[in-house]
Amino acid sequence: MALLPAHQRPRIGLVGTGPWAARTHAPALAAHEGVEFAGVWGRRPEAAAELAAAFGTRAYEDLDLLLAECDAVAVALPPDVQAGVAARAAEAGCHLLLDKPLATTVAGAREVVEAAEKADVASVVFCTLRFAPETARWIEEQRAAGGWYVAEARWLGSLYAAGSESPYAASPWRREKGGLWDVGPHVLSVLLPVLGDVTSLTAVKGPQDTHHLTLRHTSGASSTATLTLSAPPAAAGAAITLYGTEGRAELPAWNGAAEAYTHAVDALLTAARTGTPHPCDARFALRLTELLTEAEARATTEARAETL
Repeated sequence: MALLPAHQRPRIGLVGTGPWAARTHAPALAAHEGVEFAGVWGRRPEAAAELAAAFGTRAYEDLDLLLAECDAVAVALPPDVQAGVAARAAEAGCHLLLDKPLATTVAGAREVVEAAEKADVASVVFCTLRFAPETARWIEEQRAAGGWYVAEARWLGSLYAAGSESPYAASPWRREKGGLWDVGPHVLSVLLPVLGDVTSLTAVKGPQDTHHLTLRHTSGASSTATLTLSAPPAAAGAAITLYGTEGRAELPAWNGAAEAYTHAVDALLTAARTGTPHPCDARFALRLTELLTEAEARATTEARAETL
């Protein structure tokens, strides 16, 4: 890896112009004192120009030019668009700050991993709970404590509930893939470092986009997860509870995505300067894609069997 010098203030470009880019990525990059927010490229040039103007940077109409002039790139695109762009950025020598899920196909996720490893660039995938200080600290504490027997997770989003005004409800990929793929990575990004990799899983569908997962982990512990974007607003919320020799431990609240994203930028800079991979890198995100693909397939098979 061509390591970033410790004294260098790297140039980071943003790829993507949607609500997530405008509300999280761009503000964090513009405010980060350790990086230069080098520019924005989007599939809609007018949106890139508007976003760039709002944050005092340059809009690029040519993606390859942006990549050529950056040390790293932050990607805020639908997952299966992200995969191809991320591989292209790695080939251009850019370190990668990516969103979850890395891709919704194993082949797409593997393409990113192989490109990053071939180019020897660092990668960090923004699973919020791994970077929000409150939850990141909790995850490390529970991993170190060990002795966990079972875990229960639920992430009940109300993105598609009646009356929802969230800008993310217009996202085609979220509408197609639902909570399994949108909030599933968040839950798995907590369960795997604490309980170990998944050795077996089952999955069934619930109402609308709801999925129920049961997982067995290398530690011997088991976990369950309920995931949806269609819960009634009064029922919405997220919780992860561990049970074991240490008693019971509950995931603490966290302060949104903005601060967490700043820490993800820091994590990428550290990986790019030291050559030490971050635990939540593209290879870890590939594993999440493998598990979610298996869960989706098992739930679909179960649903079809019920109709026979």
